[in-house]
Amino acid sequence: MNDFIVIGAGSAGCAVAARLSESGAHDVLLLEAGGPDAEEAIHVPAAFPSLFKGDADWKYETTPQRHAHDRQEYVPRGKVLGGSSSLNAMIYQRGHPSNYDEWAALGNAGWSYADVLPYFRKSEHQERGASVAHGVGGPINVADLRDPNPLSIALVEAARQTGLPTNDDFNSGDQVGIGLYQVTQKDGVRCSAAAGYLRPALDRSNLSVTTGAHVTRLQVEGGRCIGVEYLKDGQRQSVTARREVILCGGAYNSPQLLMLSGIGPPDHLAAHGIPVVLALPGVGKNLGDHLFVPVAYHCTQPITLAAAQTEEQMQVYQRHRKGLLTSNVAEAGGFLRLDPAASAPDLQFIFGPIWYFFHGMKNPPGHGFTLLPCLVRPRSLGEVTLRSGDPMDAPLIDHNYLAEQEDVDLLVQGVRLARRLLEAPAFDAYRGAAYQPATSVQSDAEIADYVREQVMTIYHPVGTCKMGHDPMAVVDHELRVRGITGLRVADASIMPFIVNANTNAPAIMIGEKAAAMILSAT
Repeated sequence: MNDFIVIGAGSAGCAVAARLSESGAHDVLLLEAGGPDAEEAIHVPAAFPSLFKGDADWKYETTPQRHAHDRQEYVPRGKVLGGSSSLNAMIYQRGHPSNYDEWAALGNAGWSYADVLPYFRKSEHQERGASVAHGVGGPINVADLRDPNPLSIALVEAARQTGLPTNDDFNSGDQVGIGLYQVTQKDGVRCSAAAGYLRPALDRSNLSVTTGAHVTRLQVEGGRCIGVEYLKDGQRQSVTARREVILCGGAYNSPQLLMLSGIGPPDHLAAHGIPVVLALPGVGKNLGDHLFVPVAYHCTQPITLAAAQTEEQMQVYQRHRKGLLTSNVAEAGGFLRLDPAASAPDLQFIFGPIWYFFHGMKNPPGHGFTLLPCLVRPRSLGEVTLRSGDPMDAPLIDHNYLAEQEDVDLLVQGVRLARRLLEAPAFDAYRGAAYQPATSVQSDAEIADYVREQVMTIYHPVGTCKMGHDPMAVVDHELRVRGITGLRVADASIMPFIVNANTNAPAIMIGEKAAAMILSAT
């Protein structure tokens, strides 16, 4: 028997398992549906798009998005040690401090920015050194880009030329401005949650990691979660926990497993023949995500990541850990506040020295560069529901993208600003003809239609097991599932609303804070 069972070895799950096993006093079992993070493309930064729809990916798709030309949007999720931190673009962002203060203002004690900052610092090894905002000695190495592309540097200069502020640290408390992003890399290699937290912990005798373990049900007796059932190699197995089960499956799989276990909206459970263990109407609701849309130009010089896979670049990477293969693809960008009344920036930019259309799967040939305005405070919310009572079926994912006109309007403004940046003199030496949107697309209505046609997820689903004390809350401020003892959720699904930046670092912070709360209760 184990003291703790952690379900899911993603960004939060690796942090939870590593911290719970750190003292050696507790036996911890970590269950991961995917396999080891052995694939080379996981560790070579610029290679991550090749992982999409492969063995390390759950390969999920949304339902047809009625406000986005009825397209089914591909939504990758990591199914491997490290979870999505083994597939992502390695941008290190936390979100604006006011986001966390607003979480706390909703009644979630202990989640203000001042409360969570120590856990961000604890998780981080900032290569620039320690400061009030940054920590050193933590598991996740945070570094400047080793070999930033000239096009990314041009974006920062374009911001200066167009009168926009620049920013060299988006995590210091002030997000506004354009700059080069810091990345979760060490010496030109990805530093995932598996690399940072799990690999150093694997030799602990009190930590067991089982891969290929697809959890199918939580075992609940007398209002307490006592263990889990899972499938491995076609065989059904069950394990029990003396103290707690911690669910770290992410915004899609955590609510799915709760519902498969009879915890969720009772009518929906009944429709799939699942006996109700606990009626929790908020399970699967409140699904938020970030969206971006590409603005791209041909590049007149052969300096983009289209040349990353050449023999020359491979040798540069292997010998020196430099060159195009060290790129995280999304090298530069920043934040702007378009709504003066907003508490935090509502528009982000992500720049790649490469084409980026439909997750890189429909890129044109040749060299190009792409600036993607990003909706980071979306008003449109969706839900995760069950496709069936079969735990091997993918959940139904309806993000309800662009349902609210304000989301479309902000992205239209973003497209106009992106064009302005890419047409600045800093790009004159590189800029060829516009690719998408075409120069003929000028009116708000035309740009809005382009947005609905081209919009993509930024891979940041959150909120489906939200933290709070209202009737739709799933967990309390200590991440305990309301109405069930011995069970917590610790991943991005607990966010009451989405932070206005990339969500990997916040998910890791949630794992750190969850482990601290659990240990303080033992």
